[in-house]
Amino acid sequence: MELRFLYVGSDDTSADLAAWLRIPGATMRWRFHAFSADVAAVDLGSPPLVLIADHRPAGSVLPIYAVDDLAAATADLVGGGWTVELGPMGTPEGDATALVDPSGTAIAVLQVDRPGAMDAAFADEANTHAIR
Repeated sequence: MELRFLYVGSDDTSADLAAWLRIPGATMRWRFHAFSADVAAVDLGSPPLVLIADHRPAGSVLPIYAVDDLAAATADLVGGGWTVELGPMGTPEGDATALVDPSGTAIAVLQVDRPGAMDAAFADEANTHAIR
């Protein structure tokens, strides 16, 4: 498993994005508004990317781990005491499942079938959901 994203909840994506971009070396990788959600990716120079999202509860942070086999990883986690909270569900990069441990701490696992899907979509000048 590799930590791929930190999914950070926001009340105001623009304000939070501006704050994150004040971190030395931080750059905006992409930003989209689609399906009533505003999501921006901040690259801090090394993984994980920070995803600032107004459809997540403000102040929450959901670590998202890349796995080779979503079904196997989910089964292993469930066998170790985790509970599936949501999923599997589709994402631009592949299917993901959100889980919670016995204390209620949440993580997600993601099978990356389409790496770079968001970067490619942002590079597409015809993409009307991209915010540049």
